[in-house]
Amino acid sequence: MRSAPTLRRAPAADRTGSPHRGDLVVVAVEAALLAAAVVVGLVLNRRGVGLHADAAPLYATWRPHAGWGTPLAVLVALAVLGPGLRWARTARWGPLLAVGWLAAVAWTLALALVDGWTAGLTRRLTPQAEYLHEVPGVTDVPRMLAGFTDRILDFQPDSWSTHTAGHPPGALLVFVWLDRVGLGGGAAAALCCVLVGATVVVSVPVTLRALGAADAARAVLPFLVLLPGAVWLGASGDAVFTGVVAAGLALLAVRGPLAALAGGLVLGFALHLSYGFVLVGALAVTVLALRPDRRRAALVAATAGVSAVTALFVFSGFRWWEGYDRVVERYYQGWAADRPYAYWVWANLAALLLSAGPVLGPALRRTAVAARAAWLAAGPVGTRRSGWRGWTGRLVGLGPTVLLPAAAALVVAAADLSGMSKAEVERIWLPFVVWLLAAVAYLPPSTHRRWLAAQAVTALLVNHLLRTVS
Repeated sequence: MRSAPTLRRAPAADRTGSPHRGDLVVVAVEAALLAAAVVVGLVLNRRGVGLHADAAPLYATWRPHAGWGTPLAVLVALAVLGPGLRWARTARWGPLLAVGWLAAVAWTLALALVDGWTAGLTRRLTPQAEYLHEVPGVTDVPRMLAGFTDRILDFQPDSWSTHTAGHPPGALLVFVWLDRVGLGGGAAAALCCVLVGATVVVSVPVTLRALGAADAARAVLPFLVLLPGAVWLGASGDAVFTGVVAAGLALLAVRGPLAALAGGLVLGFALHLSYGFVLVGALAVTVLALRPDRRRAALVAATAGVSAVTALFVFSGFRWWEGYDRVVERYYQGWAADRPYAYWVWANLAALLLSAGPVLGPALRRTAVAARAAWLAAGPVGTRRSGWRGWTGRLVGLGPTVLLPAAAALVVAAADLSGMSKAEVERIWLPFVVWLLAAVAYLPPSTHRRWLAAQAVTALLVNHLLRTVS
């Protein structure tokens, strides 16, 4: 299998594990961006500007606290930083994925329990704005789907609650189905969110390994376990969305048309979880381009899967494009009309840093440096006649640890500039954050423990200083 170019070409200065000036500069930029977002947010909130986020750039309130999840979270972090990090490099693949998933579940639950069982889990999904508020009223699923679009706009007697209105009906269906199988209520729904969200620790490494970057998959896994974004994975509907998207992309990466078809079906359903997941198409195309076998057959199979799910929803009465048109109008019926684009267009990036962790900037910097070196080392592209194939072949040759973070970064940029993601991106962008973190494969192994510690400290500080809101 093709191996990631990063692991073959670490710069000489980086092999020593000594601090790199470039990394320190990037961390300083991250700190300055975060400080600016917090200070400007405080000033704007005091002036009464409608940020609708007391702890901007995060949708949270300032409330230092601790809970019985605190020692549990510290113990999980220490276990990953100690034996976990060493074991990830040598363990057999199957047990590594299983233990990684269990560790991610433990980390997410421990962070949630810092707020306590009730506030941290059982009541997270029960407020009026959440999906569970609508579940008792869904007695006829076909009728709900047929009339879903008509209830999106606000200020009607039967308007959907905020989260339900802001998403296609697949999001509500997830919690309706849970209720139908006996997993109704806030506690069961929250635990399901945690369990599904933690599967990214399996899906992302599986994708990287299937695309020829087995060593990178092992390097990335501990960073997915101690993901600061786990603060919002436990518990919110976005945890389910993140897990579903990652699973769909993993299936696209696995060899065989049946896996690609299954991936298309999963991503087709993901498209009906969030309107923003139309952007996942960039990641899906990237994965398909990186497959070592039968790319066209996989593309046809995946397209068939997405089309089949979309057709099923259309046949049931819901048309994605009509729902999106109404959602844009509903978006500006609420807080989005007040939230200033001029602040959020850059403050969103500070929120992204807290969700992805401080490792993001240095990892992306090293990825860009390695990609440039690999591109230049490959020589000229070729003649004009073979130019297109030369360019695409050169891009694919950069490998998944370059192209997947690059695609995720483009998706985040598009979402940010669209104006449809003003605030709350620390959870909304989680499905893309986990792919950005594939860039950590370019960090020298000797620095991994330090960066993982910084990731864990970030999550602990956010969870103990703020009361986050899903």
